[in-house]
Amino acid sequence: MVRECPFCRQPETKVIGENELAQAFFDKFPVNNGHVLIVPKRHFADFFEATPEEMKAMMELLIEVKKLLQDQFNPDGYNAGVNVGAAAGQTVFHLHMHVIPRYHGDVEDPRGGIRKIKPSIVPYLEEEEGHMTD
Repeated sequence: MVRECPFCRQPETKVIGENELAQAFFDKFPVNNGHVLIVPKRHFADFFEATPEEMKAMMELLIEVKKLLQDQFNPDGYNAGVNVGAAAGQTVFHLHMHVIPRYHGDVEDPRGGIRKIKPSIVPYLEEEEGHMTD
């Protein structure tokens, strides 16, 4: 446990799901209602440093969290992902997976999902003679 890490100091009362290697709790700065973080209990920053067992534990919690969110918030979809490194937007350097419930109308046009974090090098979807192509 790292004293300065906000994820290492998570109060048990805030934990909504847990197994031997990981835990889940609501994000203090949610993007949408029901935004959850899933974190390994071992302190390290990089997703690619997770052991296969830690990855499995996080995926098991992802399924549990999805069921909880579906029951509590009834979202229309989900984004789940990890920011790895400062260049990718990681600001807390303890590995964490975002589980963000999505709702019809929460953004004007959700097509492309996480592809919209920055302009693409090549357009994802283009209008071509009145229909969309991929």
